[in-house]
Amino acid sequence: KVVMDVGSGSGILAVWAAKAGAKRVYAVEYTDMAKHARKVVEANGVDHVVTVIQGAVEDVTIPVEDWEAFNLQTEEDAAATEECPADDDDDASISCKQQQSKVVDIIISEWMGYFLLRESMLDSVIRARDMFLKPKSGILLPSHATMLIAPIMNEDQHHMVIEEYLEGMNDWNDYLVNAKKQYGVDMSILTEEYDKEQRDYYLKSSHYVQLDDDTILAPPIVVKTLDLAVCTLEDAKGVDEAEFSFDIESSGSGADDEEEINGFAGWFTVDFQSRTDEVGKQFGAKMTNPVHFSSSPEIGDTHWGQQAFYFPSAIPIQSNGKVKIDGTMEMIRSKENARLYNVKLQYTIGAAAADGLNNVMDMVESVYKIP
Repeated sequence: KVVMDVGSGSGILAVWAAKAGAKRVYAVEYTDMAKHARKVVEANGVDHVVTVIQGAVEDVTIPVEDWEAFNLQTEEDAAATEECPADDDDDASISCKQQQSKVVDIIISEWMGYFLLRESMLDSVIRARDMFLKPKSGILLPSHATMLIAPIMNEDQHHMVIEEYLEGMNDWNDYLVNAKKQYGVDMSILTEEYDKEQRDYYLKSSHYVQLDDDTILAPPIVVKTLDLAVCTLEDAKGVDEAEFSFDIESSGSGADDEEEINGFAGWFTVDFQSRTDEVGKQFGAKMTNPVHFSSSPEIGDTHWGQQAFYFPSAIPIQSNGKVKIDGTMEMIRSKENARLYNVKLQYTIGAAAADGLNNVMDMVESVYKIP
């Protein structure tokens, strides 16, 4: 099989692919890590199989000498030897050359970022798929991805975040007094901007967490699924408005401390399995041992952890009561940096006490940066 490792980094996945029996591996890496990847590939004795190519995936070409040396072929044998029109700007010429580059059987990539999309390389994987993967039989690993959210109780960190914001503002107020007293300069004109900066960092940004399973207060809800065989660059832009509804009940433990909801947490899962699109189901390779990976709290610590979106203030759950949260979530690519995202949450909160009283709050809207 011909394999392409997109965003190869140190080259470890490319080395594994070669050791697993790939006849040719293209390790594509944009940064200068490509230099280190070449050393890793050579040190592991697979440089006769793995070629490290430094550059953006959209600028990569299959080395001409590989066609004969490795008997590279597209799914349409004729296309591998067909001569394309000479005019590089002609649509027919471009289409022909794109078809002749589709010689890759498997694309592998560790492209996932925090909450799946933050600083991920999904765009590059999609471009590599469209340029190099055999459209009928080629597979991507991972093959599918899912994003989920759930309400959480994580009092200690939530309170710590709020305290750090308040401490920062207290320090600023002390600074104002000292600047006026010692230097005769009034710096209070900057208070509003300083407060915004502190709020954006502490209260309007998500926080990386490694949650315990018992912090999840309701079954998670899927907000986005991706089939890597068919998803588009538009899909990679974020999450369209996804609805959620959570019913959270008091644990009824009788503990003295009042329970509370501190916010939402988001995480992802990925699957390594056979293709599920109509073309892929007919022609794609069959994965006899599918693998499922999750960054959920129930799995334990992972590199990706979870992203916590804390409420401005915790929502109490009365003893033997329940809280209902209905709303929507959107994830929008940052205008300043295409690899960063903002999450917009809109929701209403309804609380039912043991005595039957109900209280529904007005719509809450919060926008969080994923730093």
